[in-house]
Amino acid sequence: MAQVLEFKLPDLGEGLTEAEIVRWLVEVGDVVAVDQPVVEVETAKAMVEVPCPYGGVVTARFGEEGTELPVGAPLITVAVGKSDVGEEPEGSGNVLVGYGTGTAPARRRRVRPTPVGSAGAGAAGGVPERGAAAAGGPADAGVPAGHGSMSAASPANGSAGAVAPVTRNGSASDGPHAEGPVPVISPLVRRLARDNGLDLRQLTGSGPDGLILRVDVEDALRAGAAQAGPAWTAITPTTLAPAPAPVPLTQPGAQATRIPLKGIRGAVADKLSRSRREIPDATCWVDADATELMRARSAMNAAGGPKISLLALLARICTAALARFPELNSSVDIQAREVVQFDQVHLGFAAQTERGLVVPVVRDAHARDAEGLTAEFARLTEAARTGTLTPGELTGGTFTLNNYGVFGVDGSTPIINHPEAAMLGVGRIVPKPWVHEGELAVRQVVQLSLTFDHRVCDGGTAGGFLRYVADCVEQPAVLLRTL
Repeated sequence: MAQVLEFKLPDLGEGLTEAEIVRWLVEVGDVVAVDQPVVEVETAKAMVEVPCPYGGVVTARFGEEGTELPVGAPLITVAVGKSDVGEEPEGSGNVLVGYGTGTAPARRRRVRPTPVGSAGAGAAGGVPERGAAAAGGPADAGVPAGHGSMSAASPANGSAGAVAPVTRNGSASDGPHAEGPVPVISPLVRRLARDNGLDLRQLTGSGPDGLILRVDVEDALRAGAAQAGPAWTAITPTTLAPAPAPVPLTQPGAQATRIPLKGIRGAVADKLSRSRREIPDATCWVDADATELMRARSAMNAAGGPKISLLALLARICTAALARFPELNSSVDIQAREVVQFDQVHLGFAAQTERGLVVPVVRDAHARDAEGLTAEFARLTEAARTGTLTPGELTGGTFTLNNYGVFGVDGSTPIINHPEAAMLGVGRIVPKPWVHEGELAVRQVVQLSLTFDHRVCDGGTAGGFLRYVADCVEQPAVLLRTL
C-alpha cells in the first residue's frame, strides 16, 4: 500500500526565506532514492541542489523553472510504500550544509492554530491530494519548525470545499495569539519586528494558517510610522489638499527594461542598503609605492613551487595589520550596545560573477601562509564562478579585502560588508612618477582606501592601520616581524 508524502522547500538558514527554481532534476513518474537531489535552486547566497528525504515515485512537482518559492512551500510529492500496517515512513534526516531536510527538534516545533471548519478538506484547483501530509504527518518532517505549509486550497481558486486560512483573530481567543508561540516565517522577520519594537502578537498573519510574513511586519511598521507623524499635520490646511500624483519613472512612450532584484543581486542590494542605513562609515586613503612588493612576489615565484598571488600577499599584510589594530576586526552588537572584537580573522574578498557580486570567506586567514592563502583564494574563486559556494563559505566574515584594481580603476570608497567594521580597497598598480630616495623616478604605485565603522574606532586607529598596510607594501621586510 503506497502513501503519498509531500516534500516542502526546507529551511535555507541564515535568514533566507525563499529560493528560485533553476532546474528540475526529476520528472513526474521518476523513481527517486532517499537523499537524491531533485531540484536545483538559487538562493540569495548560492546555487544548490536540494535532496529529497523520501524514496519512491514522483507524483507531482510544484513550480516551473524560474518560479520563486517561499520556505515551507511544497516542492514535490512522492509515493512511498509502507512496510507494515500503521508504520509511518520516515525521512533520512540528513542535512545539507546550511539546508535542513530532517525533522526539526520538538522544542522548536510551532504549535499550529486549530483550523476553522472541516479538517478533512481535500485538494482543489488541480493540486494533487496531500494525503497524510495535510494532517501534519510525516511530510512535515522535511520542513523545519516555524514554517507553515502552503495550503492546497485557497479562496483564490474558487473551490467550494476549500478551507479558509485561519487568521490570528480567530473566535477561539480574545486577541491574536493570546496563547502559544507566534508563527513567523523566518528568524529574520522575528528580528525585524524586535529591532523596531513591534509586538508580533498584535499582528494578523497573511500567510497560511496565520503565518506572519515579512510583508505583514513591514506593513505594520509603515502604519505605525504614519500614525506617529507630527501632531501639526492633522490641522495643517495642506492636509486637506489631494495628494499629488506620483511622478512616473519613465516618460510616456519611453522604452524601459525592468530587472527584478532577486536572488544574489537582491541580497547584495539589501545588504548594501542596510550598511548605508546603520553604519556611520568614514574613508581614508593613501598612495603607496608597491615596487618592492612586486619584486618580492617575482622573487618568490622564481624560486619554484606554487605561484603566489598578489591578493594572497595583500591578505597576509591585512592579517598582520589586524593583529596590531584588532579594533577593526570586530562588529557592533546594536541590541547589547557593545563592540565585539574577534580573535580569529575570517577574511572575505569581493568576487564578481555572472550572477552578481559575492564575498567568499577565507576561514582563519591569520593562520595561513602565502601559499595557503593563494590556494584558498583560487578554490573559492572557482566555486564562486560556478555557483557552488555553500552558505557557510559566504558568511561569518570579520574583515573584507576588495581588489577593485582588477577593473582598471585607481580608487574607490568601499561600502562596508555589514555587519563587519571595515573594508580595505586596493586599486590598480601602475607606473607613476614618484620621489624615491630624493630623486624623481618611475615607480609602481597603488592607492589603498580603508572604509571603517566610526563606532568601533576613531581616525587615529584607522589611519594607523592604513599606514602600517602601506609600509608593508612599500617595504615587505616589515612583515618579517610577524611571520
